[in-house]
Amino acid sequence: MNNEIHEECGVFGVYAAAEREVAGIVYTGLYALQHRGQESCGIAVGCNGRITLRKDLGLVGDVFTPKVMKTLGEGRMAVGHVRYGTTGGNDRDNAQPILTKHPACTMAVVHNGNLVNAYALRRELENNSAIFHTTSDTEMISYIITTRCISDGSPEEAVLNAMDILDGAYSLILMFGDRLIAARDKHGFRPLCYGKTPAGDYIIASESCALDAVNAYFIRDIKPGEVVVFDETGVKSLTAHCGKVTPSPCIFEYIYFARPDSVIDGHAVHQARINAGRFLAIEHPADADVVIGVPDSGIDAAIGYSAQSGIPYGIGFIKNKYIGRTFIAPLQSSREQMVKIKLNPITETVRGKRVVMIDDSIVRGTTSARIVGLLRDAGATEIHVRITAPPFLHPCYYGTDIDSAGKLIANNHSVEEIRGIIEADSLGYLNTDYLPLLISGDVNFPICRACFDGRYPTQVPGGEGKEKFEC
Repeated sequence: MNNEIHEECGVFGVYAAAEREVAGIVYTGLYALQHRGQESCGIAVGCNGRITLRKDLGLVGDVFTPKVMKTLGEGRMAVGHVRYGTTGGNDRDNAQPILTKHPACTMAVVHNGNLVNAYALRRELENNSAIFHTTSDTEMISYIITTRCISDGSPEEAVLNAMDILDGAYSLILMFGDRLIAARDKHGFRPLCYGKTPAGDYIIASESCALDAVNAYFIRDIKPGEVVVFDETGVKSLTAHCGKVTPSPCIFEYIYFARPDSVIDGHAVHQARINAGRFLAIEHPADADVVIGVPDSGIDAAIGYSAQSGIPYGIGFIKNKYIGRTFIAPLQSSREQMVKIKLNPITETVRGKRVVMIDDSIVRGTTSARIVGLLRDAGATEIHVRITAPPFLHPCYYGTDIDSAGKLIANNHSVEEIRGIIEADSLGYLNTDYLPLLISGDVNFPICRACFDGRYPTQVPGGEGKEKFEC
């Protein structure tokens, strides 16, 4: 695992009112979701029962050149995916969509999340002669649904029956020969919503910002446990799996993953981050001259901290927009410069100032130490670090690359020790009690915060390492 928490994946789909170049719509939607995955991407287009697929390693703009886009042709439906693999190898085979061709079921699947029973399911399927070409959960989901299509006939029934087997986090879009099916796990760990364009095209996406990008108006979030079918007859909702458990949406979507202009399950991400900054100012005040945020997710929280504390807000860093998560320095000496390449402090904002620096998380401490060092070099006299999440103490099994407990700095060091490691003048984390209040006025509002308190909403894998799981 790297020194930062990474996004998991983003999914996008379109069911068009008429046959057209739908790949262009998906391309635009994936661009809006690029923050959720920067290792690989793919688009599959469906036309008259045939599926054309293109996928590769790299960013959307690099993979889908005008020449590649032309090869996708026209169609009535399309799905797309941007990927960051939470563990395991980053290779083209693991890129999505996953395409399955069978006389009973031709299907392209895109998936965001991790299954907690993935290892057991895979072993069972392999013992029954299943052959896999990837190390991802998604291929296994595709295999199970295809098997169910053979026995159940209807794609809808196949998906519903597969959901009885799948345990964990999954937001899915499945493209069959004549319909799209969207499904969200019963806990609602990962977001999924849909909308409609003025032209009558239905759009499904991980975040509402992707609907905005293609000029679609938001209709609603897909409910935890819901299956939604888009076909020639319109939209059909299947709710057999809804309400079986209390939903547990991932709080880190609001703290870090999602774009600030997205609204998830009726709650604005931007406002959640403003709230986090306000709560930090209440719980961890500081005598300082300026509040700055580490781009991108720390900026909104810094504004909230400033508003609550009365300390002026300033733009403290410029982020290099051309450096993606896939940037890998070839030598150790150049790796030491990665933070400087990604972030550059604005000297006039911090020189001679006592600075409150807001960031979203500390994983191992290395990146935080380097950012603090940048501010010292720029002339900051004091640096008070405030984190919009509690300390990470437990691994995540639901699609986030929060690693095994032993590799998390907060499991091996006290807050004061971490402060010393990153060489800050003070350090304050958000208290776990504030987490539900980021998105609701109810302290008992249900969320998943297992990476902070170890209370997992599902059974978690036992005996298999964290490295067994990926999206």
